[in-house]
Amino acid sequence: QVQLAESGGGLVQAGDSLRLSCAASGRTSSLYAMAWFRQAPGNEREGVAGIRWSTGIAYYPDFVKGRFTISRDIAKNTVTLQMDSLKPEDTAVYYCAGRTSAALWEDRTRYAYWGQGIQVIVSS
Repeated sequence: QVQLAESGGGLVQAGDSLRLSCAASGRTSSLYAMAWFRQAPGNEREGVAGIRWSTGIAYYPDFVKGRFTISRDIAKNTVTLQMDSLKPEDTAVYYCAGRTSAALWEDRTRYAYWGQGIQVIVSS
């Protein structure tokens, strides 16, 4: 089992930056990849960034490319999401997720481990 805990959310203004962190504990050696998803009220949970644990190769959807950066620190078992140029539409609960096998990074059904979620609010 892997436990995930997010931190760093909050209220910011449009154009500001925010950094989210996810601390992994437990059987972290089983992790193949990590990702950040978000869910706004009334919307499906969507992927905003993914990263291969061993190689650090990152994946992004078009709507965050150039604004969000995902990184990982294997020694500290942490994954970070740097969010720049935030927009009001980025407002959502953000979740850290982990999976133990290869899959399309944005397929949320393939992630066995999830954090509790953290609120990000971007005011206009």
